[in-house]
Amino acid sequence: MLKSYVLRKGRATDAQKKAYDELSNKFIIPFSQNELDYELTFGNDAPVTLEIGFGSGFATAGIAQANPDKNYLGIEVFRPGIGKLLWEIEKRELSNIRIVEYDAAIVAEKMIPPNSLEAIHIFFPDPWPKKKHHKRRLIQRPFTDTLAKCLKPGGYLYMVTDWEDYAVWALEHLSATVALKNAYDGFALPQDWRPNTKFEKKGLAKEHNIRELYFIKQ
Repeated sequence: MLKSYVLRKGRATDAQKKAYDELSNKFIIPFSQNELDYELTFGNDAPVTLEIGFGSGFATAGIAQANPDKNYLGIEVFRPGIGKLLWEIEKRELSNIRIVEYDAAIVAEKMIPPNSLEAIHIFFPDPWPKKKHHKRRLIQRPFTDTLAKCLKPGGYLYMVTDWEDYAVWALEHLSATVALKNAYDGFALPQDWRPNTKFEKKGLAKEHNIRELYFIKQ
């Protein structure tokens, strides 16, 4: 299977290393070929949102803190970013986040039960801007069909990117995903509950347009 990511170079800070070493056992779920039992995983039956590629985890932690009655499952392979989110979890005293450190495509296929997620968040995924690398883009069929299968009816998929070409690409692939329906006529209006991310600030500094896509499972 072609991976949609490369492991970015970057050194973890001492705080991130400490958080990873001390909190992994509590908040990181080992990859498994079996579907997750959310109630066992989180200790409650609250609705679950999946976030793919949470980066430094600042937005993840902010959303989870604002919604203590919901659970958040984050997928990430960049270990310094995982350490940063674990540090945020400890600092904010959060209990409603769990992490899977593995390839999102395989996790969605193997670990996420069908019709189980309230939402899927994908904020600023790697745009793979070169045409020869477009096949690595996360948001494309048939993966969007897999994501749709994971959502409950009425659940939503929310993507944000600052790359115009990727936004148009994603709009095309999501629109072609039979189980999903665009909640807007084209790109979505900004969702004011979403915290700004580091990648968003970089994009704005380069005068990129921020494009949002919001699709609902029929």
